[in-house]
Amino acid sequence: MSETEIKNKPIPFKIRLLSTLRSILDFITSIFFKLYYGTEGNKVPPITDDILKQPAVEVARKIRNRQISSVEVVEACIRRIKDINPIVNCFVENRFELALQEAKKADEVIRSGSKSVDQLLQEKPFLGVPFTTKDCIAVKGLHQTSGVVLRKDFVAEEDAKVISLLRENGAIIIGLTNVPELCMWWESYNNIYGRTSNPYNNTRIVGGSSGGEGCIQAAAGSCFGIGSDIGGSIRMPSYFNGIFGHKPSRKIVSNDGQYPCAATELQEDFLCIGPMTRHAIDLKPILKIISGENSKKLKLDEPVDVGKMKIFYQFSNNAPMASNVDPEIITAMKKVIEYFELKYKIVGKEKNIKLLERSSPIWFGTMKSPIPFGSYIIQDYSYCRIYREIIKSLLGLSGNTLIGLFTSLLDSKIVDLNSEKYKNYRSLRDKLEEIFKEMLGDNGIFIYPTHPTTAPYHNQPMLRPMNFMYTAIINSLGFPATTVPLGLSSEGLPIGIQVIANHNNDKLCLAVAEELEKAFGGWIEPQK
Repeated sequence: MSETEIKNKPIPFKIRLLSTLRSILDFITSIFFKLYYGTEGNKVPPITDDILKQPAVEVARKIRNRQISSVEVVEACIRRIKDINPIVNCFVENRFELALQEAKKADEVIRSGSKSVDQLLQEKPFLGVPFTTKDCIAVKGLHQTSGVVLRKDFVAEEDAKVISLLRENGAIIIGLTNVPELCMWWESYNNIYGRTSNPYNNTRIVGGSSGGEGCIQAAAGSCFGIGSDIGGSIRMPSYFNGIFGHKPSRKIVSNDGQYPCAATELQEDFLCIGPMTRHAIDLKPILKIISGENSKKLKLDEPVDVGKMKIFYQFSNNAPMASNVDPEIITAMKKVIEYFELKYKIVGKEKNIKLLERSSPIWFGTMKSPIPFGSYIIQDYSYCRIYREIIKSLLGLSGNTLIGLFTSLLDSKIVDLNSEKYKNYRSLRDKLEEIFKEMLGDNGIFIYPTHPTTAPYHNQPMLRPMNFMYTAIINSLGFPATTVPLGLSSEGLPIGIQVIANHNNDKLCLAVAEELEKAFGGWIEPQK
């Protein structure tokens, strides 16, 4: 069947009905949330330390050249975190004293002159630069709760592999940021540290599971961040907070030291760790470090000729349980397509990949684990215990979040991963992956919404649970993807897109991110 025939094929009545009901529900509930929260929310105060507005690579250069000290930068981050955290609650644990000690040592190395500026650039490119990571990636001596009350006293004994690699390259970890319970929801809230709010409007969510990290980067509380992504956990928070976030190709960055760890080989394929930054230029050098020996597979130092790319795009996944894509997001996407056509004479090709309508069953089916979700978060886990905790949660007496308990309930059934049903899901996944591989080739990118709406109000995701499928399906396929900010909506909330490339072609995503940052302005400081 040709693409024209696919586009003109009548939509089944059941699908049209579900889509209509979905739109009506979104409309009604949006009015309710707007009346409840109001149209205005608080923003974070303006950034007073100019060094925090600059790219991490520029901060590193200034530290190496003694234009500013590492201690000064760490102190600027500490001040900023103390300014913003009462408003947004993104930062959950610090190692400020240790970070300052490490900063002093970095400054001493630079002042000693034992190594030239060029040597420092080659050996420790991020010497003295402070960064943060989410509370599910192990940092020695800090808690690693993943938002689970049962783990509130757990302290990591070793750094995760990515943290170790960054520290070997001179970066200084200053603390941890907030996540949802067990990192398995797209609003960052748990019963240890509470809820994180959006720096552009604190009535809105920051996304999840790297929500605290997206927030602290947007608000300039550290020079760069590290997140993880199994269904959009880097890209959604980056999108909602107006920053850049990159999900690497499958199995490029080590997941060692992350909790929970992958329970199946398929989950290991989906799960990945990547950079979150205010500036696109920082993505590539950070990715080069955290991918270790695997960075050779990415050929990040090879130049990318943007003018020779092929561009494909799709405005919606057309899934009946997902919200309609906001017109402002579609307009932003069209401007990107027009930009490439005007500057590089590249005519983008609109696609209608029908299998994207089945993103939800593909992701859920291939994500299924033999370990029930509830066993991670509920003591003495059992089916009856889930109901007991739901009642306690409604009364404000449970250590679990309501969404965590509902997820436990839905995931309580033990399944046979070798059954025909789950083999079929994997077959659909493989078919969709082949469609993308054939389309993208060696020089193609796919422009796609990161999310169908701007940042929802707090708790609103519970009424729009399938909207994260725009990012989740890309995890299923293992492709690299970068969220790129494209300004603010009429409500003053970030909007943007995700740029997807073929396996190990991360450099194309990063090159496009840098190109679009220059064209559209990139990160915009949230201000009162």
